[in-house]
Amino acid sequence: MKTILVPTDFSDTAYNAATYALALAANLGATRIVLYHAYELIVPIPDVPTVVPMVNPDDLRDASLDGLEKMKKELSALVSSDTTLVVRADNTLLAATIDDVCKNEGADLIVMGITGGSKLEEILVGSNTIDVVKHTQCPVLVVPGIAKYKPIKKIVFAVDLRKVAETTPMEPLKKLLHIFNAELHVINIDHESKHFSTDTPFETLMLDTLLEDFQPVYHFIDNPNVVQGIVEFAEENHADLILTIPKKHGLFESIFKRSRTSKLAYQTHIPLLTIHE
Repeated sequence: MKTILVPTDFSDTAYNAATYALALAANLGATRIVLYHAYELIVPIPDVPTVVPMVNPDDLRDASLDGLEKMKKELSALVSSDTTLVVRADNTLLAATIDDVCKNEGADLIVMGITGGSKLEEILVGSNTIDVVKHTQCPVLVVPGIAKYKPIKKIVFAVDLRKVAETTPMEPLKKLLHIFNAELHVINIDHESKHFSTDTPFETLMLDTLLEDFQPVYHFIDNPNVVQGIVEFAEENHADLILTIPKKHGLFESIFKRSRTSKLAYQTHIPLLTIHE
């Protein structure tokens, strides 16, 4: 792993995520961290009254870069001698262009903060993070607002055991599991075997074959609430990381409903790593 991208809105939650990313970089051998701010210039629509004052785009960019340089300076004491901390600002919507930014910067991982709690906090801080998780192909590590870095020794991998071979992104998954080199616990949450089918044993065997290098321990848990089941297991077993693969027809159930992945991001105090199918 070489480069970690850390989007920021300069909030306390974003600072915490950046601090986490710096500690993670030192542990994983990443050599470059990019502090990234995507600011959006509001373009007035002709003949539509607005109370938003006109802003000079150069002033907006200067303010963004000033904020990034201030953040860089405040974090500099935490940067290891083997790591370079750089900044980038773009006039764009974060989620819409995040994949292009990752490719341009050669990012292997995105680290972002999220705040659970009040609905207002979720809207202000959480929506950008969830949008990035939905739209990027790059792995995203979601850091809860109160999470502090500790070495990742135990990972809980939440799976649904459906179309494992087709939907499991084995290359990035194996790459990250090799880097973390942690104890791996695979959990499947079901209730009264409602999702058990004739394919389930085969899918379980398929997953076990794909993960054989990592000696996973399997847990089949009965809980009517999938998110609650994952969080309770992870907290009871002192996990350092929850891993999940958001699926278009699984954990991301509908564009009009809050997905299980976003609920999980808000409800857990444990960092959440998402890797897209």
